[in-house]
Amino acid sequence: MDIEKPDQNHSEVSSEEPVPAVTMEGQLAAIASERDKLAAEKADLCDQNLRLRAEFDNARRRFEQQRSEYVQFAAMDLVKDILPVLDDFERARQVETTDANYAKGMGLIYQRLCDILKKMGVEAMETMGQRFDPNRHQAIERVPTETAEDQTILGEFQKGYVFRGKLLRPAMVKVAVKA
Repeated sequence: MDIEKPDQNHSEVSSEEPVPAVTMEGQLAAIASERDKLAAEKADLCDQNLRLRAEFDNARRRFEQQRSEYVQFAAMDLVKDILPVLDDFERARQVETTDANYAKGMGLIYQRLCDILKKMGVEAMETMGQRFDPNRHQAIERVPTETAEDQTILGEFQKGYVFRGKLLRPAMVKVAVKA
């Protein structure tokens, strides 16, 4: 019983194996061709690697920027909620009182609150005497006048605030108009 092993079958040629080159020049050309193919593949992979690294770095930067903006806007919402308390403190400080210690305590609490908000990046806008800007001010009253320049702010009903360079709350103002 003669059983032929697959290793011993030389008559079958695999379709996956290339036909060997007959001459030395043919073999050299095949090796050079394979080398060039591998070099091109390597260059493509290196280029792809560089592009993926750049894409990853850009995604990381975008994520950090979005996270920073999220934290900033979360703080902005908190500050917006605190501004009415600051307004109440300002009104309370304007009330006359006979108790000097009470007035001093209110002043200290107000000052600490202002310092904390300033550290966070909140700044009160100066409005008196400035030109009305609808992007930063809300006109509550328009007063016809001959003494002030047109569109000049004459009074402030409620302070406006800026948070890290962005408008947090517009100032409510009284504006002069030419009569």
